[in-house]
Amino acid sequence: MKKLIGIMLLLVAGQSYAQIKVEGVVKDSIGTPLELANVIAINQETKALESFGVTNDKGKYKLSLAKNTTYKLQVSYIGMKTFEEILTTKEVDIPKTFILKMDNTLDTVELTYEMPVSIKGDTLVYNADSFKDGTERKLEDILKKLPGVEVNDDGEIEVEGKAVSKVMVDGKDFFDGDSKLATKNIPANAVDKVQVLKNYSEVSQLSGVTNNQDNIAINIKLKEGKKNFWFGNVTAGAGVADEDGLYLVQPKLFYYSPKYSVNIIGDLNNIGEVAFTRYDYFKFSGGFNMPSRQSGTNINLGNNNLGFLTLQNNKAKDINTKFGAANFSYSPNKALDISGFGIFSSSRIELQQNSSVQYTDTNLNIPDEDTQSNTSQRSDLGMLKLSAKYKPNFNNQVDYDVLGRFSKESQDQRFFSSVIGNTDQFEETKPFSIKQNFNYYYTLDENNIFALEAQHLLQDEDPFYNAVLENDPTNNDAANPDDRDPYDTTASGLGLDGAQFNYDIAQEKRVKSNQVDAKLDYWNILNLKSNINFTLGTILSHQTFDSEIFQFLDDGSQFQPTPTLNNGLDTNNTDYNFSDLYLGVHYRFKTGIFTFTPGFSTHAYSTKNTQFGETYKDNFFKLLPDFNMRMQLKKSEQIILNYNMQTQFTDVTNLAKGLVMNNYNSLYYGNETLDNAISHNVNLSYFSFNMFNYTNVFANINYNKSIDQIRNLTNFESVIRTNSPFNSSFADESLSVGGRFQRRFGKLRASINGNFNYSKFNQFIQDQQSVNENYSQTYRAELRTNFRHAPNVELGYRYTIADNDQGSSRSKFYTNAPSIEFDAYIWKQLTLRTDYTYNSFSDEAGKINDYEFWNASLSYRKNKDAKLEYELKATNLLNTKSQNQSSSSNISVSATEYFIQPRFVTFRLIYDL
Repeated sequence: MKKLIGIMLLLVAGQSYAQIKVEGVVKDSIGTPLELANVIAINQETKALESFGVTNDKGKYKLSLAKNTTYKLQVSYIGMKTFEEILTTKEVDIPKTFILKMDNTLDTVELTYEMPVSIKGDTLVYNADSFKDGTERKLEDILKKLPGVEVNDDGEIEVEGKAVSKVMVDGKDFFDGDSKLATKNIPANAVDKVQVLKNYSEVSQLSGVTNNQDNIAINIKLKEGKKNFWFGNVTAGAGVADEDGLYLVQPKLFYYSPKYSVNIIGDLNNIGEVAFTRYDYFKFSGGFNMPSRQSGTNINLGNNNLGFLTLQNNKAKDINTKFGAANFSYSPNKALDISGFGIFSSSRIELQQNSSVQYTDTNLNIPDEDTQSNTSQRSDLGMLKLSAKYKPNFNNQVDYDVLGRFSKESQDQRFFSSVIGNTDQFEETKPFSIKQNFNYYYTLDENNIFALEAQHLLQDEDPFYNAVLENDPTNNDAANPDDRDPYDTTASGLGLDGAQFNYDIAQEKRVKSNQVDAKLDYWNILNLKSNINFTLGTILSHQTFDSEIFQFLDDGSQFQPTPTLNNGLDTNNTDYNFSDLYLGVHYRFKTGIFTFTPGFSTHAYSTKNTQFGETYKDNFFKLLPDFNMRMQLKKSEQIILNYNMQTQFTDVTNLAKGLVMNNYNSLYYGNETLDNAISHNVNLSYFSFNMFNYTNVFANINYNKSIDQIRNLTNFESVIRTNSPFNSSFADESLSVGGRFQRRFGKLRASINGNFNYSKFNQFIQDQQSVNENYSQTYRAELRTNFRHAPNVELGYRYTIADNDQGSSRSKFYTNAPSIEFDAYIWKQLTLRTDYTYNSFSDEAGKINDYEFWNASLSYRKNKDAKLEYELKATNLLNTKSQNQSSSSNISVSATEYFIQPRFVTFRLIYDL
């Protein structure tokens, strides 16, 4: 590893030493520096674009060129005559100033190459071919090479530290609401340009009156040969591992024309390549945004999904997946757009993990616990969306969307605890939801704009839980508690029949939610620099919650226990109503480089929950201020300050008084008198993108303070806990600081980023206050070459610290992870790609484990236009069996060994349409 890194650094250093700099200033005829002028250098022998630059606000540019080589320099600027000059480099740097003249004639110099990067207002345009070296196969490979653009570990696109909210292809939505499907599936050879749309607004009428600085979209412009034709590829592969057959089928087909588009993506494999995870499914918004998202009200409808174990880095002991998705758009005329998509994902996953759990505060005599689990998961997830947009003229726009979600999931877990013993758990659920959205935007005249937004949600969740624990019926009444089974005390509290050979406990739950969220906005444009906005809105929510705990006896019959816990209440039949009627006022004005948007909203809240014949009501008013300030230092440099105050309301399950089993070792009963919490949030962020030296800087600080936050009163019996919520009189606080610096040095791109997170919250365990403070730090450094006609290498290093202070218990875990990636386009036919990561996992006592991952692929394509490509791909070449991670909750810290799939080698055939 060290020798390989050394060789790569020598190659990079040698390449850099063989270059000289051409730098200077671009001016107009009266000597004024020209910002954003384009300077390109074309190698006269190869006719290839060798280097390019964009002038900064002082007109400066800089090119890195090879020694003793002849180039054609082209300098261009909008409204000016393009300047050309033949330049031969020597052994030393060359200073050179260009003076451009006004273009008053029709004679123009033909630009041989398009600029790799250009800025047009709020749009940043990348010419994709300028960043390709032949190894790219999908959009993600191109985006990773663009300055200022990042693709994170989840496949999501980030620009200036902000997540991209929408991806379009030739102006048409691509699976609205998700950028991962685009990065992983759009073929690289179809991409002509990547347009980054900053301050993006889906409604053109509102672009001048709303703050859209956090909204970023990307539009992919296709090459001319890809329009009005089907394009894409189909991949089929097979292999062998541990006597098991491996298979892979991945069709990806696309069609785009001015009137309609069709996208079809499929994936069927058993090698662990997960196209669409459960995490992707549940975060997939479908393009829906809550109308009340900026009102200051935050109501939580809860999450009653199964307690599914999650994949670590999309790895598991065994993964079989099926995925299919289709997306279409149709424009019968200029006024009407109809679009929709359907997604189905099916997975069968086997997980195995071993954990060491340390519970909070060692003074409370809660034993540490070692656990082993083997889990089988079955998951079938689907969603359908249909959208229509009607815009007969600039003054009117109507949108309608409907999104349906449905799923069927189950989890079967064989679990061993060093404290409790063996437990078999089974969970299943078949929830569904239907969400509808209606928007109408109307411009009365140039100074008066109206917007109506309304959303309705109907949701039904039905989780079922079953646990089977060991029991010896002969020792339930033993005088010495140590002679009893570990679960006997809890079973007695639940009122279970102890004469059975197993405690076979089950619970059925049903949560139904019905919510309307609507608002009416009015903007009055006072002048070119200011406007005022009035908002009238409401949220109406109704939830019901039913639950029942019962026991399966040895003879197969059901037993309805009567617990001694919680006053004998182990069922729920709760009805919860919430309403919010609010009026908001915001004034937006510009002065110099500043844009200020102060505002407030007044709310009339009403909550009511009814259970066991009793009703609890609460009606009150609240004033919630907010503030936004934007300082535009330069065209691509800004500072943004945000403050908002929010009220936070809980869901029905936290109000229900009856006993609920979150797990066999976690019992819960709600509190019908819970009040709302108040939070104050301050965010300060800085963004800068310098095209002169391609320096990208992002920094962000966020502070949150929550008052009357809902926390738990927790009591332990061994490792089995009972929780009940309350409004804490102690404030919870969190602070996060993050930043990234990226810059290009000739053919090198260096980046450094770091994140620090701190949280402090209070809870009560065994009737004692426990203060939890968690610190997490992550630092990354990367150095990547950027050669067009030579192999490229990326060196990376990641260092993380997880520091958890829970009362008298404190733990620290460290992860060191150096990595290297290498790709080469050889003889314009072979593509070699490989990556290696070493991970060292340790605590304060020393190393716990280390593990390595090495992947590689070699593909052959006769030429860049060939239809067939042959690929040999290997994952986990070192046959690593497991990996490690640490995690923390409000009551414990754990270190986990997680088992993964073995070495897989597959041969693949890829056919390009």
